Amino acid sequence: MSPGDEEFLRQLRATFRVEAAEHLQAIASGLVSLEKSGDAGDRPAIVETVFRAAHSLKGAARAVDFNEIETLCQSLESLFALWKRDLATLTTSSLDAAHLAHDRMAEAINGPAARAAPPAPTPAAAPLSPARSATPPAPVVVSADPETVRVAVRALDDRLLEAEELLSAKIAGAQRAAELDALSETFDDWRQEWSHVQAEVRALRRGGGALAEFLEWNHEWLRALESRVMHLRRGAEQDRLAVGKLVDDLLANSKKLLMLPVATLTAGFPKLARDLTRELGKDAELVIRGEDVQVDKRILEEMKDPLVHVLRNAIDHGLEDPETRRRAGKPPRATITLAVTPVNGSHVEFSVSDDGAGIDRAAVKAQAVARGLLTPEAAAQLDDAAVLALVFETDLSTSAMITQVSGRGLGLAIVREKTEKLGGRLGLDSTPGVGTTLHMTLPLTLATFRGVLVEAARRTFVVPTAQVERVTRFRSADVRTVEGRETLSHNGRALALASLAQVLDLPPAPAVRTDSTPALILGTGADRIAFAVDAVIDEREVLVKRLTKPLVRVRNIAGATVLGDGAVAPILSVTDLLRSARRAPALRLVPRATQTAPATSPSTAKRVLVAEDSITSRMLLKGILESAGYDVKTAVDGIDAFTQLRSGQFDVLVSDVEMPRLNGFDLTSRVRADAALRELPVVLVTALASREDRERGIEVGANAYLVKSNLDQSNLLEALQRLA
Repeated sequence: MSPGDEEFLRQLRATFRVEAAEHLQAIASGLVSLEKSGDAGDRPAIVETVFRAAHSLKGAARAVDFNEIETLCQSLESLFALWKRDLATLTTSSLDAAHLAHDRMAEAINGPAARAAPPAPTPAAAPLSPARSATPPAPVVVSADPETVRVAVRALDDRLLEAEELLSAKIAGAQRAAELDALSETFDDWRQEWSHVQAEVRALRRGGGALAEFLEWNHEWLRALESRVMHLRRGAEQDRLAVGKLVDDLLANSKKLLMLPVATLTAGFPKLARDLTRELGKDAELVIRGEDVQVDKRILEEMKDPLVHVLRNAIDHGLEDPETRRRAGKPPRATITLAVTPVNGSHVEFSVSDDGAGIDRAAVKAQAVARGLLTPEAAAQLDDAAVLALVFETDLSTSAMITQVSGRGLGLAIVREKTEKLGGRLGLDSTPGVGTTLHMTLPLTLATFRGVLVEAARRTFVVPTAQVERVTRFRSADVRTVEGRETLSHNGRALALASLAQVLDLPPAPAVRTDSTPALILGTGADRIAFAVDAVIDEREVLVKRLTKPLVRVRNIAGATVLGDGAVAPILSVTDLLRSARRAPALRLVPRATQTAPATSPSTAKRVLVAEDSITSRMLLKGILESAGYDVKTAVDGIDAFTQLRSGQFDVLVSDVEMPRLNGFDLTSRVRADAALRELPVVLVTALASREDRERGIEVGANAYLVKSNLDQSNLLEALQRLA
């Protein structure tokens, strides 16, 4: 077969996999329905549906030379034809054989993982194969129906991202309008001051002279300026409203393109539950409600694995075997309910309930002590909410054995991590002998969310509003020391008190006298901590920018956003903050009236020049270094960096290698050849990881060579601390 023919066959098979997924899902759903159907009158129609799906899949497999699938489909057709002739042959063993053939086909098409995992959510009219190729083609119409088109998912993602970027323009427009409002208010102050000197001005007018003429001209000029500012203010407000509505409408309509019914996620769950209950010798029915609720495709993709973990835990840990249920007076067949409910128009709640044995609090405490998470004394003092919160800890499982299904203590920890990463929150209810319900409340879309802007150590941060229980203020007299840690009283309970600046390893801000200090109460249930901040600025909608390499994982930081004035503000990870505050030594919040200035003042801070052509990497590196106390300037390429080095004073240069006009290697060579700069430390941060590139970095005189794929902020900060 020629290379051209092989490529054509590869493309055909990629398209076949999209079609096959639909047929496999139809077969799986039909088989599960046949098992549930107690009315023989429904069965002929279901058998006909699965028969047609198997026949269509066989034809598609033959067209792409997928002989194994064709053979398996032929076997299924024979079995389904037997069922059509005589429903009495539709037995449990024959259904098991059909399920086994389905699983073998799924493995042959998509690999072994396809058997256990439900299909990833995809738009019903969007083939995945173009989006998964190395160079996705443009959207293509492939449907004969003039009302519908099939569009590559990648193309829809790109359109949504472009629409989301317009939010920055909307936010900036609102900022400009607010600045003009503030400017117009200054004229009120000017009129007030003018009224105080009008008598003297009138006296000068009567006397004549150049000063009187200037004051008259100045008065008229300022009035004309005020009129122009007011005109600009009205225009800016009109533009803000018009552009804001256009951006909101465009974004809302773009989001609809990728809003999918929850059914695209849950389609494979009934078979997953059926196979798992059979494997574990249990009997359960999975009831799914709210499958027509529309949710952002990206949310559904992120929630697939967590929901699978929750279902596995419910079946393995929560449900009793049929005989145990009979002895407890329960129906032998258990019920698991997955319900999806819209919340407040902007969020959606996934709740998974079972009518099993509930969570054994004593077993959870025993495991927490055995794993070293708690002392026996601390475990004995835990209330019910605190015990339930422990089940989300990594490495904590009440399963007696590690199996393919559970027992590793990772499942619910992954659920919490994923939920909070998406800006959601968790809730858990469990009644012994009655059952357990897990609630996951998530935003409907990922692009934007409401955030609380706070200031700490002269820097602005964003905290997701959904994870802020309360904003409060406290006085020094309200702080109590309990077991060596400072605490606040909240609703009759002592909350640990931490300084946000100290948790983020930032120097404290200069002393400001005030009667009280603002604080944010973060966390849920018993896992709550109050974080003291310098100021709570505002609560507003922000556009989320996810971190990319080399900053994929930065402790305490979940992402970043661009504020209306162009400043980059980190979005804090509440999960990381709570963990950092718990592990930090006891924090002492010095009363603001007695705080001292930071040990390192701006005038003595080390000056760093960051040369990076990517604006995202440049601003994130700048934020990290400034957070560590450095005075940072940036350059957009090597020429810009060398110009700034020649005209300013810097303690260290941090440079990318691959830059336009002058790359990092040549920039380093120029630095070493310049008499005034040759002693300047140079740190190269690059994606070039080969031995030859490292050797070249050494040859040109770099003091450190850090590869982006292996880089985290501690590597960079350690290098700077050693060199600067």
